[in-house]
Amino acid sequence: MSEYGGRRRQARRDAITVEIGYALFSAAFAAAVLFGAIAGPALLFQLPVTVETLLIRTGYVVAPLMFAARVVSVLVGFRPDTSRPSRIHPDS
Repeated sequence: MSEYGGRRRQARRDAITVEIGYALFSAAFAAAVLFGAIAGPALLFQLPVTVETLLIRTGYVVAPLMFAARVVSVLVGFRPDTSRPSRIHPDS
């Protein structure tokens, strides 16, 4: 009986670990894309100094907010389902 419960706990920990990794990587990607979309024109083109500064600073502010929002939204919506048998261990 304890072996079955141990498998379930391990499966839950594994699912949480994978979900945290997914949340962090997808948030980093989304924040990088958003920063590039906002600050990219300032870095690529010759714009007035005030416009360049505004775009870059806006990117610096918005990108971390996007990162945090993405991590929170992924992790809040996560519900590990360990009640179903897995494909790896169909007998569990």
